[in-house]
Amino acid sequence: MKYVLDTHVWVWWQMSPKKLSPRVRTILNNPDHYTELLLSVISAWEFSKLLEKKRIGISCDPEEWFRVALEMPKLRLVPLTPTLSYRSTTLPQPFHGDPADQIIVATAREENATILTKDTLIRQYKHVRTLW
Repeated sequence: MKYVLDTHVWVWWQMSPKKLSPRVRTILNNPDHYTELLLSVISAWEFSKLLEKKRIGISCDPEEWFRVALEMPKLRLVPLTPTLSYRSTTLPQPFHGDPADQIIVATAREENATILTKDTLIRQYKHVRTLW
């Protein structure tokens, strides 16, 4: 199984894994439970915005935090390509207007992957598989 990590799942896994559901923790704790983890590059931007707005704090250099956080087993950082950018704007409707969520959902659809997310709006979207 291939999973896309929603931004909060990636951040919580690094900083507060107890915030994750037991099911998601079980998956992330055991690389045998997945073939690949995908992280949209937009998640790195979202994390950076959280730092900028002081909605989250870390005790190390942000670039060091990224280096460590991207060392998850079988993790692949998915770039924002022109095609993916376009597909994020043409998702089957209705879908809410958060551009980062649109990119994460488009990534999951493009990669035929399940999104690990607590986000209710994404979980209610019938055109993508989710797990929490």
